[in-house]
Amino acid sequence: MPKDPEPINLSKNERIQLLNLTRKLNLTQGFIRRVRLILLADDGMKNLEIAAQLDLHRNSIRKWRSRYNSEGINGLKDKARSGKPPKYSPKKIQSVVTKVCGKPPKGMTRWSVLTLAKAVNMPGSVVHGILKKHDLHPHRLRTFNFSPDPEFEDKLLEVVGLYMSPPHNAAVLCMDEKTGIQALDRTQPMLPLRSKKPKSWTNEYVRHGTRTMLAALDIATGKATTWVNKTRKSADFVTFMNMVVKDYPEQRLYVIMDNLNTHKGKEAQKWLKSHPNVSFHYTPTHASWVNLAECFFSILTRQGLQHAVHRSVKDLTKSLNEFVEKYNKTCGPFTWTKGPDKLQRIIELTKSHQESTHTN
Repeated sequence: MPKDPEPINLSKNERIQLLNLTRKLNLTQGFIRRVRLILLADDGMKNLEIAAQLDLHRNSIRKWRSRYNSEGINGLKDKARSGKPPKYSPKKIQSVVTKVCGKPPKGMTRWSVLTLAKAVNMPGSVVHGILKKHDLHPHRLRTFNFSPDPEFEDKLLEVVGLYMSPPHNAAVLCMDEKTGIQALDRTQPMLPLRSKKPKSWTNEYVRHGTRTMLAALDIATGKATTWVNKTRKSADFVTFMNMVVKDYPEQRLYVIMDNLNTHKGKEAQKWLKSHPNVSFHYTPTHASWVNLAECFFSILTRQGLQHAVHRSVKDLTKSLNEFVEKYNKTCGPFTWTKGPDKLQRIIELTKSHQESTHTN
């Protein structure tokens, strides 16, 4: 003879709380069914009646009533399960991580999932899961370059200081050149964008020459002063700086630039002496990432050049000038984001590399 079911006597607040749970959409159906089970039991229904209404076995009804009486609402939740025991030991998994971080087989430049799986005698799907869990990507390759500049720290902190604490009543400009901008024409008409089909063009092209863009980026406003020219000689640099000064009349200018010979040569120094309101601040050697003008050129490349077709250098020049004109209408300030902690790490790594290289 079956035992009498454990009585369920809900208070008014408990019943309201359970009723509210049945209306929530982010709970599992199994949990909501157990909540309804308790509500029906509170209504005085027998286990067999509840089982028939909720399509459950009477033993399940008995179990959940008992769990609720002893643990409350938490007793209706699924308990943690041990699951299937792992097939591979932590030591075996670590061997996969160690191997993929080491040298690949002779004749190969990197590991692939298949070659790694074969080497460790494990299924490819398991190896792929291990790599994903440990965030390892043997197919990817990043580049870096330590600066050999002995004044790396001083130059870096000087430039970053101008970014993060710009002087009052002055403009901080980042100057750079983008060389070898090609006027490329396609031998066949471009096919337009269509549903399920990207915009397409032929892989055959015709070169019509190149141009160089000189740019000075105002980090406070994002405005770019530019000049598209055929060359980038010292005389061109001086001409461009005259254009920049004209755009900022009688204003103190702090100009950040790289160590190109045209920026530090006799003509540049002569021009600088004749313009006391302008000072040049050079980024460390091999540290183009410090110059925010690179960010502007990245925007230009992605938005103004990647899908462009130009039938002449005249057409290219016109297109570049139109892009800058439109960009300046909607541009915003450029904010330096590498904080002191990140810079200190870079400075220490660079010093360590320079010391080891000098020792060797």
